[in-house]
Amino acid sequence: MPDTSDYIAKNKHSWNQRTAYHVSSAFYGMDKFLQGQTSLNDIEIGLLGNIKGLKILHLQCHFGQDSLSLARMGATVTGVDFSENAISQANQISKELKTEANFICCDIYDLPIHLNEQFDIVYTSYGTIGWLPDLNKWSDVVARFLLPGGYFVFVEFHPVVWMFDNNFNKIAYSYFNDGPIIEADNGTYADKSAPINSETISWNHSLDEVLGNLLSKDLQLVSFKEFNYSPYNCFNGMEEYETGKFRIKQLGNNIPMVYALKAVKC
Repeated sequence: MPDTSDYIAKNKHSWNQRTAYHVSSAFYGMDKFLQGQTSLNDIEIGLLGNIKGLKILHLQCHFGQDSLSLARMGATVTGVDFSENAISQANQISKELKTEANFICCDIYDLPIHLNEQFDIVYTSYGTIGWLPDLNKWSDVVARFLLPGGYFVFVEFHPVVWMFDNNFNKIAYSYFNDGPIIEADNGTYADKSAPINSETISWNHSLDEVLGNLLSKDLQLVSFKEFNYSPYNCFNGMEEYETGKFRIKQLGNNIPMVYALKAVKC
């Protein structure tokens, strides 16, 4: 097995490169966001419910759009990401919007070193856990920062999606976590023409791995749902078959694209 001990450094380098292109991309729609449009989708809004007055921890927050959207809804929000460039942008946007949120720059496995409080909700979404090798440690972090009776809200691309090659022509990877996936990336999903070249290291995680680790930490599943669309046009060969709903054109309605869950800490 290849040495992936430097996976954090390599992935951080990639995300530091991407951040400026993401902030300026049409994909993230910063102009509308700055004018008041939320970055949250119906899927997660439905799971979150009324969050006014609640404390929320947002793991792997990138440059803070969702964190600040949650703050606009009346929550007290702490966002965490390992990319220095992303956290710097998050703080700048927070200041520009005059919307208060606390941002911490660290790898989430190290978060207990940097933060000593608990939250009503822990939230994370879309393209997060694939950058983490160990979901046992991840679920430890989720449970550590939830108040008793608090909720974990999680929305993620379905592991079936990650089985395919980049053009969705064939099965290229295991559904299960069979070890690190090392790839040379050009561009970024938000701007495929961006002059970015980097090596990334990621891992596939089955539903069994996700749910099993959460349940082992005394988190009780409240709801679980799979969706046949993505709210983002972020993969090759997608079509928008309804407003804000995207599928792989050649696969149609044949694969799940996203799943969402809510779990309560017992």
